[in-house]
Amino acid sequence: MTQAPTAAKNSRRRHDREIIALALPAFGALVAEPLFVMVDSAVIGHLGTPQLAGLGIAAALLMTAVSVFVFLAYATTAAVARRVGAGDLQAAIRQGMDGIWLALLLGAAVIAVVLPAGPWLVDLFGASDTAAPYAITYLRISSLGIPAMLVVLAATGVLRGLQDTKTPLYVAAGGFTANAALNVGLVYGAGLGIAGSAWGTVIAQCGMAAAYLTVVVRGARKHGASLRPDAAGIRACAQAGAPLLVRTLSLRAVLMIATAVAARLGDADVAAHQILLSLWSLLAFALDAIAIAGQAIIGRYLGADDAKGAQEACRRMVQWGIVSGVVLGVLVAVSRPLFIPLFTSDEVVRDALLTALLVVAVSQPISGIVFVLDGVLMGAGDGPYLAWAMLATLAVFTPVALLVPVLGGGLTALWWAMTLMMAVRMVTLWLRARSGRWIVTGATR
Repeated sequence: MTQAPTAAKNSRRRHDREIIALALPAFGALVAEPLFVMVDSAVIGHLGTPQLAGLGIAAALLMTAVSVFVFLAYATTAAVARRVGAGDLQAAIRQGMDGIWLALLLGAAVIAVVLPAGPWLVDLFGASDTAAPYAITYLRISSLGIPAMLVVLAATGVLRGLQDTKTPLYVAAGGFTANAALNVGLVYGAGLGIAGSAWGTVIAQCGMAAAYLTVVVRGARKHGASLRPDAAGIRACAQAGAPLLVRTLSLRAVLMIATAVAARLGDADVAAHQILLSLWSLLAFALDAIAIAGQAIIGRYLGADDAKGAQEACRRMVQWGIVSGVVLGVLVAVSRPLFIPLFTSDEVVRDALLTALLVVAVSQPISGIVFVLDGVLMGAGDGPYLAWAMLATLAVFTPVALLVPVLGGGLTALWWAMTLMMAVRMVTLWLRARSGRWIVTGATR
């Protein structure tokens, strides 16, 4: 009578140890990226509201240019983890090298588009005459670091797939420290203003890419994996990532629409929206730490033909996501009067933030479920479903967000629309997880 409960308890403990071992270091590495933007926001915010508004628009464009290719990390994590589960480390690292070469090619292509199109892209967002010059300056300089950012994504995916989230933590910590020091030194010490912040980010990202390449190349040599670009392998990586690209483009479209709506509400609202997005990204990446663990663990279980282990791990991670979301929501609600002054001295911006942050707090338990299930399905290689689910979410969010200024709503109303978006995602992902159709075992899906 006691064997079944004991077995279940032991299983939960085993999954908890796996989740903690991967999620805690992943948390530190994940929050480094939004912290890059938050440092920029804090430094530039004290230069003035037009500068912060310009950063808000440029950062949204820059993050879109990089984040649409986040499949370089996600698809690589799942593919490498499956091969690790199947016991083929050489093939696992070779898969990762193909992703890194693809990252370099995509980075060069993005620069070629962003540099000449910068003014047009900023204008498309409806930037004011005062904010536009700052947005263009930040966007053009920061775009030079895009290849390094994409290499970081791909190399991070390799290490996560190898069940190593500690190395990305160390690299991210070093990059964040360098970025903070460079921002302060170049913006205030060298008097470069917003351009100094952009150059600081570029230098820090290039340093991180160099550190990752050193680790991956060392691993490739150890296991006899080729470092040369392989056209067939690069094409296979691109094809595997295509559904996740659609999924991410849809998500970035949501964020771009939200920023564009905020820009039309006025400089104070778009400045407050930028701070909210920075915090929301920080919270999202914190919750995504469990999802990252999910990608690596689920991929490994499925590669080892352990469907039961994958199902049990999924259930346990959802429980972790809910609890984490509740805790983060309470922290945001309680501490909002304390950290708002860190980002702006403008009373209008502060007032807009105070109310909208409550909406962000309420949405965190929903976000906890969404990010975990997103990671589970990515780890299973269930990209096509994720693409269709996110397209459906975009279709629901777009008209609601566009109605905000038409109906006279403000920043708080816009963030209620963002909460609706997350709720739709939660429903679509929960239905898929419950169906069990994502469970496909083997070294490849």
